[in-house]
Amino acid sequence: MRKMIDCREHPSETHCSLVLIGEEEEVLRAATEHAISVHGHTDSPELREQLRKALRNEVPQPA
Repeated sequence: MRKMIDCREHPSETHCSLVLIGEEEEVLRAATEHAISVHGHTDSPELREQLRKALRNEVPQPA
């Protein structure tokens, strides 16, 4: 099952609305890059663990 992470679930000063969906490792990689470049976080094992815990299963949308 694909995973997703939604910035709207984590309030920020930028009011980011980005949603990432894909295989777990690619979403984690993209979310880490996004957290660093857009939200000013520092890359660390703690950041990656927080992001991993924030991953949810994708809820397929009806066609």
